[in-house]
Amino acid sequence: MSLYVMADLHLSTTTNKPMDVFGARWTDYMNKIKKNWSSIITNEDTVIVPGDISWAIDYNEAIDDFKFINDLPGKKLLGKGNHDYWWGTMAKNRKFITDNKFNSIDFLFNNAYKVENFIVCGTRGWYVDEKLQSTDNDVEYDKIVARENARLKTSIEEALKLRESNEEILVFFHFPPVFKSFVCKEFIDTLKHYNIKNCYFGHIHGVYNVPRSFTYENINFTLISSDFNNFVPMIIMPLNY
Repeated sequence: MSLYVMADLHLSTTTNKPMDVFGARWTDYMNKIKKNWSSIITNEDTVIVPGDISWAIDYNEAIDDFKFINDLPGKKLLGKGNHDYWWGTMAKNRKFITDNKFNSIDFLFNNAYKVENFIVCGTRGWYVDEKLQSTDNDVEYDKIVARENARLKTSIEEALKLRESNEEILVFFHFPPVFKSFVCKEFIDTLKHYNIKNCYFGHIHGVYNVPRSFTYENINFTLISSDFNNFVPMIIMPLNY
């Protein structure tokens, strides 16, 4: 029973959203995901998927993509990404998976889960630099960052409630809190306050000449976008492995 992670599935079963605009690595990516996932994940494993799950714009359009996910081995914990337009309230999300009998799926949102010797939590995050974020309408960046930071704190507090001994708390973002010259100080301050040592993020596509992991202010950050890892779920090891 192991813990894995892979962000940015960008499933497009019933929508026409080609991903090869990000490069040839995305060619036939859904079959790559299915093949690689099924070859290494067992039904006893858990996979965290931190955002950009499906291109669907509502629950009806998302059904086939969720069936694709549900039929893959293992338990899946889904976080929210910037392209998950189908995402509603947690009550509506859970009604959707219950009504459709998607019994291997749950959601990582304002909560936490104990998985093996880890406790997992997280939030979507956000870019505070407007040059690094494309949006359809005017966006109040400070308010969004404050909201996401509050959700991060809530999720970590829920993780602390689950801690029985010294289990490591892992934080999963969709957006990177740190990447190249970009830093979201609010998120960094929260992570440092709670002494979080390992975080994972997706969202970054078509960039393959950067390190998988890096350290910023004594926090380790790991890029886990699906294309970065060649559509192979990445296993998460304990610190003392």
